[in-house]
Amino acid sequence: MKYEAVIGLEVHAQVQTNTKIFCGCSATFGAEPNSHVCPICLGLPGVLPVLNRDVVELGIRLGIATHCQIAPFSQFARKNYFYPDLPKGYQVSMFDLPLAEHGFVEIFSEDETGNGTKKIALTRIHMEEDAGKNVHDGIEVGSLVDLNRAGVPLLEIVSEPEISSGDEAVAYLKALRAILIYTGVSDADMEKGNFRCDANVSIRPVGSTQLGTRSEIKNMNSFRYVQKAIAYEMIRQEEILEEGGRVVQETRLWDDKKGMTFSMRSKEQAHDYRYFPEPDLVPIKIDQEWIAKVRAELPELPEAKRKRFIENYALPAYDATILTSSQALADFFEEAVSVFPKAKIVSNWVMGDLLRELKQDDKEIEDALIKPKQLAALLKLIDDGTISGKIAKTVFEEMVQSGKSPEDIVQEKGLTQMSDEGELGRLIDRVIAANPTEVEGYRAGKTKLMGFFVGQVMRETGGKANPGKVNTLLKEKLDGA
Repeated sequence: MKYEAVIGLEVHAQVQTNTKIFCGCSATFGAEPNSHVCPICLGLPGVLPVLNRDVVELGIRLGIATHCQIAPFSQFARKNYFYPDLPKGYQVSMFDLPLAEHGFVEIFSEDETGNGTKKIALTRIHMEEDAGKNVHDGIEVGSLVDLNRAGVPLLEIVSEPEISSGDEAVAYLKALRAILIYTGVSDADMEKGNFRCDANVSIRPVGSTQLGTRSEIKNMNSFRYVQKAIAYEMIRQEEILEEGGRVVQETRLWDDKKGMTFSMRSKEQAHDYRYFPEPDLVPIKIDQEWIAKVRAELPELPEAKRKRFIENYALPAYDATILTSSQALADFFEEAVSVFPKAKIVSNWVMGDLLRELKQDDKEIEDALIKPKQLAALLKLIDDGTISGKIAKTVFEEMVQSGKSPEDIVQEKGLTQMSDEGELGRLIDRVIAANPTEVEGYRAGKTKLMGFFVGQVMRETGGKANPGKVNTLLKEKLDGA
């Protein structure tokens, strides 16, 4: 590999409050255009903003959760630029005195031991207001502006340029999103634009410490988009350098249909934002008592939960990372394990069968009809020999669709496993008698034919035969003759 990527991410997360950051308008999504507005968020002359205290507290909560230093003194600033969706002609943000600095997000980065981690450093977390939204679709001439989002509270989380690939960027975003959701700071709903990302991407020769010229890819709200856009941008920049060209510093957008980024504007021509302290808002002072109060109210965070799952349940790091990726999934797993205390078996079913079925139905774990205690009951039926693993798959599929208990489904469909040795022995005798050529081959040393005989017995019983007993009885009859 001749070049390596240097990537920094800027994430905007909508803070989960009922009202906007500087006024009492609703911050909920999906209302009629321009129905959640007032003189303050419309930027009318003579109005004064009032800071929403909940936004500050949730910002402190995220800062603590990401190991940041909470600033005892922070200040809003005006970021001046002109755009149709910015009614005041400036955005209230933060510049030289942000809310929190110098934290990190730990990501799972599988190494040769299968248990690697990497810390991605955070430069800063600051509060700001969102802009409105320009509406282009369905408009024949010009565009319309919806200001419902104007003044919606955001936290901007800026990472250091320590990410080296699209895959690593996605791992970081998933870890950060999990923290936001666990802490209740944001619902981080990507479809609603409540969690979106700008990626600063540059490349440099492997071993070099000098940063290359970066391109900024704006406003991506999908993990897949981030991964593909970064991969494309790395190739694009490498091709330019290999042809003797020069990478231009610019802002680019991702076009998923074409599978490429395209230039939006040159950074050299970008406006000077002329930041200055916001005169209508007093500085924010945060004492240690407030920080201690917020810290005491924090739930167990994904990083700590992941380590606990590895230590307490003896799970592989990969399993623990997947299971703790959402609070609801982790809770589902732990409730199932409390009833059926074989953690790895529960993990296999949750990560494999349950998540696959939910994905097929486009559902989240919260929407699942099957409950943790029902899954545990199904695993008990396998464990005590009532049903086979194969039958369990069929039962599970119906549980997911109907929400019925496994016991009811097994009883209704007559799926109880055949374990009577006398009945199985007579059935095996018939299978052996019907396949003399295979019997002769097995006894001549082709022991892999055992699988054939097991398959025949299972077919005859519709998969209901106890596989352990079938194997034992077959071996006795084939080897003993």
